[in-house]
Amino acid sequence: MEYGFLSVIPPIIAIILALRTKQVYIALLFGIWFSWLIIKGWNPLEGTLAMIEGMVNVFQSKGNTRTIMFSALVGALLIFIQYSKGVEGFINIINKRLVKLEDKKTGYSRVMVQLLATFTGLLLFVETSISSLTVGTLYRPIFDKLKIPREKLAYIADSSSAPSSILIPFNAWGAFIMGLLLTQGIDKPFSVMIASIKYNFYPLLAIGILFFIILSKKDFGLMKKAEIRTKETGALMNEGSKPMVSDAVTSFPPKEGIQAKAYNMIVPLLVMVLMMPINLIYTGWNAVKTSTSTLDHMQQAIGEGSGSSSVLYAVLTAILVAITMYFVQGILKPKEAVNLTLKGISELMPLALLMLLAFAIGDACKELETGVYVANATKEWLSPELLPAVVFIISSFIAFSTGTSWGTFAIMLAISVPMANIHGADITIVVAATLGGGIFGDHCSPISDTSIISSMASASDHIDHVKTQLPYALFGGVITVILYLVIGFLG
Repeated sequence: MEYGFLSVIPPIIAIILALRTKQVYIALLFGIWFSWLIIKGWNPLEGTLAMIEGMVNVFQSKGNTRTIMFSALVGALLIFIQYSKGVEGFINIINKRLVKLEDKKTGYSRVMVQLLATFTGLLLFVETSISSLTVGTLYRPIFDKLKIPREKLAYIADSSSAPSSILIPFNAWGAFIMGLLLTQGIDKPFSVMIASIKYNFYPLLAIGILFFIILSKKDFGLMKKAEIRTKETGALMNEGSKPMVSDAVTSFPPKEGIQAKAYNMIVPLLVMVLMMPINLIYTGWNAVKTSTSTLDHMQQAIGEGSGSSSVLYAVLTAILVAITMYFVQGILKPKEAVNLTLKGISELMPLALLMLLAFAIGDACKELETGVYVANATKEWLSPELLPAVVFIISSFIAFSTGTSWGTFAIMLAISVPMANIHGADITIVVAATLGGGIFGDHCSPISDTSIISSMASASDHIDHVKTQLPYALFGGVITVILYLVIGFLG
């Protein structure tokens, strides 16, 4: 059955509701319900029951189930790291280095601290909230001492978190995107996602602009005013601005009376990151039919491997390594390990729930053939050359309006992948444009969760953070659109 224009209504309703209520869960849930209402011929009882079954069916896909489990288990790993004073140990090492730098010459340490904060944000690509929280909380005392405005710290925390999470997809983001691509019938989602990275211009530009601003000291727009204000008056924030600080930011309390050691954080995170490619090779090994050498076999196996299995096995290995390390050091007892695991899982339940709803709306849109309808409707006027730029702009608008890149991926990939197929456009470029648009819109949005967390962790005024970051984000966004147009017409 063809649903025609009706197939576009559920995602539009989800977007409008997210805009009006600022509640992405309610918006996605209503979008799913409305989809099934249309499919079941406007019968409210059948529509509601079909919606519930649709959400249950998300778990029929082993990949979806693994991804949702992974998201919840990351919470457990992060709580273990905080409890063991691993994060504290890491901060202590950075502080010692900075004191040495400070002794050499004053101006030098300003640049070094900003670079260190950026690298910390980039390295914590496991989860965006963790990245911006850690950067803000870790570096705030040091930034304040060196008289660097709070807006600058919030900008560094925000612009180093999501871009690195999308460019190094060995995390919940990668697993989530692979799940969405699988829903759209892409056989090798990992290969498509990895191939799309080089076309994902906005995150690359966001990181590039950040480094340029720090190294050249050439701020522009409102950030320049903030820098001048702090230099001349010593004021870390504008007069009358309200720093956004929340108790929730003070993360899980570490165990009393133990020594802070950086390796308690570094080892489990390293294990998790290194286990991902190893698991990809392991899960894809038997799928490779012909290879010229062991190295060639490994490279092919990575493309064939199961992304959702790999991230799940990796986080479980990291948790086991962490528990073993802390048992040996006498930090953990079996009962504490169980309690902390459950506490960590509960902390990341909202993320797991968001994934469930995102997969469910993707399935419903596929049933309605939303993407196919939009693609056919735009076939006359939208050329394959224009498609990446248009997809980037639409994704940016949805992310800006809803404040969530994840919700944007869920709505847009269900539309952009079928559009790419029907228009005969390069799927990797269209996927990159969808993902990059989600990040760009998120960077500009005052209701974005990563922006709010960056402001909270940096104790910056939230609106000041959004206003000072906006010129940098817009600059990157405009260049991205131009690059997509160039690649579309010349590629």
